[in-house]
Amino acid sequence: MGAMSAGPGQKELLISADSHVIELPDLWEKRLPRGFSERAPRVYFDERRQNWMFGSPEVPPQAVGGLFMAGQRPEQIENFRKAGFSAARPGGWDPVERLKDMEIDGVSGEVLYPSLGLGLFCMEDAALQEACFQAYNDWIIDYCKGAPARLYGIGLISVFNVDHAVAELERCRKAGLRGAMIWQAPHKSLPFSSDHYDRFWAAAQDLEMPVNLHILTGHGPSMHRQTLAGIERYRRSVNQNEEIANALFDIIFSGALERFPRLKMVSVENEIGWIPYWLAQCDKAFERFRSTAPLTIKSRPSDYFQRQVYATFFNDRVGGRLLSWWGVDSCMWSNDYPHQNSTWPRSREVIARDLGSLPAGDRAKLVRLNVARLYDLDLPTQA
Repeated sequence: MGAMSAGPGQKELLISADSHVIELPDLWEKRLPRGFSERAPRVYFDERRQNWMFGSPEVPPQAVGGLFMAGQRPEQIENFRKAGFSAARPGGWDPVERLKDMEIDGVSGEVLYPSLGLGLFCMEDAALQEACFQAYNDWIIDYCKGAPARLYGIGLISVFNVDHAVAELERCRKAGLRGAMIWQAPHKSLPFSSDHYDRFWAAAQDLEMPVNLHILTGHGPSMHRQTLAGIERYRRSVNQNEEIANALFDIIFSGALERFPRLKMVSVENEIGWIPYWLAQCDKAFERFRSTAPLTIKSRPSDYFQRQVYATFFNDRVGGRLLSWWGVDSCMWSNDYPHQNSTWPRSREVIARDLGSLPAGDRAKLVRLNVARLYDLDLPTQA
């Protein structure tokens, strides 16, 4: 089952640009070195909430049930929160079982991100975060060995200390991971507009490791979404893309992509329907103010985006309609398996709904060719 194929009866090869593992509940308790193990983030049952949770003194508590609800109805969320890992599909942590679920969905390859590990980007202690990320990276390296031609891991990188970040980036590259993930909402002392990141950007460019910014990571308001109630919970969901918009704004307008023209950035799970309008506003501001408030960038913001930024989508009807005139070279389909929002096990139905009107060549870019080019994946001669 290790070789990539389109699957029995499937004509169009699909590669998901954003899928997830489910880390073992005791991963950090077992793998952190002495001195950190007592502070390890862990899964536990909260008697007051009657839910299985994940967290630590450094990580806000998060209910875990929605992480393994692929194919289930939203109203079942409380049952999954109470059942915890006993209700989870084992493909999250078992690559053999994962390949079976990929066959059900008709998916040939998946780029893999964490689930529990998303919450660790909000840690304030750099040394603890580094240890947690190294433990995860060791685990995901082993996980992908179960099917290296079909499972493509992304390493987690702490960027408080750039020397450490570069060293861990090099280790991940050498071990076969396909990219690096850093926080989407940076620490307030380290905005993306600062030159703090330059040596990391340079290393990522030289190593040809795309830098991935995933939804719900870092020090933004989304980390406290599960404590919100009433209308505020809805507001946070509707306005979720403001964190990635701020990140990309700082990276583009501060000149990072000008200084590092071969650096590749990826917006992950932030959908795409909002991006064309946002880029138009960026270009409008650039043309309006460049003579009175000069910048270091020489081209329009949209030019840098089209040259160096990719974005994933998985259930975006608006984005699907806009792809007829924008984004076919920089957007990438994903299934978000095994999370609650996942299109599994009906990904092909959603692709037909959102991309069915596109020419076959454009659709091929979106569902496999763009992701293969970005992460240097081998594809069969024919899909």
